[in-house]
Amino acid sequence: MRSADPTDPDRTARAAIRDAALALFAERGPDAATVRDIAAAAEVSPALVLHHYGSKDGLRAAVDEYAAGAFDAMLAQLEGGDLADVLSGGEPASLAEAFATEFRAGSPLVLYLRRLLLSGDPAGTVLVRRWHALTLGVVERLEEAGVARPSRDREARAALLLAGDLAVVLLAPHLGAVLGENPLTPGGMARWTAEATDVYLHGAFIAPPEPPTPTTDPSTDRTGGDAT
Repeated sequence: MRSADPTDPDRTARAAIRDAALALFAERGPDAATVRDIAAAAEVSPALVLHHYGSKDGLRAAVDEYAAGAFDAMLAQLEGGDLADVLSGGEPASLAEAFATEFRAGSPLVLYLRRLLLSGDPAGTVLVRRWHALTLGVVERLEEAGVARPSRDREARAALLLAGDLAVVLLAPHLGAVLGENPLTPGGMARWTAEATDVYLHGAFIAPPEPPTPTTDPSTDRTGGDAT
């Protein structure tokens, strides 16, 4: 067991408990992971878990705060001019690429985010709102700079771009199964970004040819009477 002595120079028990809870919450969901399970994973006593966090709800709040902070720190590196440069240079998968760079495939943080978003957890909604606001700001700046085609509905366009990036994160294991490599690995992300760039810059579809204009045979034109 780790020491509960506050004078112990190795005061990592609190972080160990949080990290163990994060991993178990990501794997099983917060409701299925008990304080005893978390304590065993962190190699501490259940009493020490409650000592640091007061309750399981308190621990859950700490995990949510830690996860949100990690994601915000990642996005802070992309915000403003840096992200605009990435997008204007043809990198529409920038958010997904940031996940691939900052969090390895199978990271508890990525798994926890996946559970938050797919379960309809309010904490996931808070994150999506925050990221949508960031994406909307980028869309506005790119339009003002003349490097993005103006949108009739900026909020919808920002949501579309965000959804595309989050889909890579949420569906990474399934996409890896069909592509042969996880898109959150360096090789997988390079492949994904190349195709996403081409689609965003040049489009995926072409307009079908216009159908030929029908011509009227005067001999069968009934509007003007009998041609004979």
